[in-house]
Amino acid sequence: MTSLTLLSPAKLNLFLHITGRRPDGYHNLQTLFQLLDYGDTLSFNTRIDGEITLAPDLPGVAFEQNLIIKAVRALDAYKAVGAGVDIQLEKHLPMGGGIGGGSSNAATTLVALNHLWGCGLNKSQLQNIGLQLGADVPVFINAQTAWAEGVGEALQPIEMQPKWFLVIQPDCHVSTAEIFSHKDLTRDTSAIKVAAFLEQGGQNDCEALVRKLYPQVDNALIWLQKFDRNARMTGTGACVFASFESAEIAHSVQAQLPKHLPGFVAQGVNRSPLYKLLPSS
Repeated sequence: MTSLTLLSPAKLNLFLHITGRRPDGYHNLQTLFQLLDYGDTLSFNTRIDGEITLAPDLPGVAFEQNLIIKAVRALDAYKAVGAGVDIQLEKHLPMGGGIGGGSSNAATTLVALNHLWGCGLNKSQLQNIGLQLGADVPVFINAQTAWAEGVGEALQPIEMQPKWFLVIQPDCHVSTAEIFSHKDLTRDTSAIKVAAFLEQGGQNDCEALVRKLYPQVDNALIWLQKFDRNARMTGTGACVFASFESAEIAHSVQAQLPKHLPGFVAQGVNRSPLYKLLPSS
């Protein structure tokens, strides 16, 4: 096989608890990563001359700073393959949205090239490489909806009941670094068990701060909570979401979106298309 086209899926944090700050400056978290059947599309075509290409360019992102290229470099450095690849990106997910666009792209690239280049790395090895690129990359390599702890790398697959989500993209870019370094961020939420979340739910500890700093997020949630009182923000934002029992209901709410609030409807899935390409760990 010399070519491959894959969905690079979005994720939602169904809740996000910050349970403490580590000595290295990172935060200990609890969250549930829900994978979606919606995302970017990445196409890979191998080449024998060692050249790496990516099209189109992303505005404001230098070639070597793109997480896709960082993933290519990291895999090649680990395995010294020396092969090349042409990568085509069909971008649908917003950057800085809290739905994992860049991390998902990096994970898809690692899994796809491990397969196409015949690197032979197992899932754990790929996740270790991915963790160097970003805390959310391992969950996309794992390719399963999962309960996560630590900095987000300790994963426990979980089967969720099918739901449909309306995801809204406020017109702002939230800096994850800004939120996690902010003095007003809640950092002392008590840890909970999976069963407690499934029974009682949870909150996003970043949401109150982001709503205060970014009125666009606050306004989007005010609108969305008219249809789902449990609507919330994913990750550090800016995207917000609501869940519904059917596609029809989700699409009917989407049809009422104000013109300044773009959004999409997606179904939650327990496995992403990457799962079938994963070697045993």
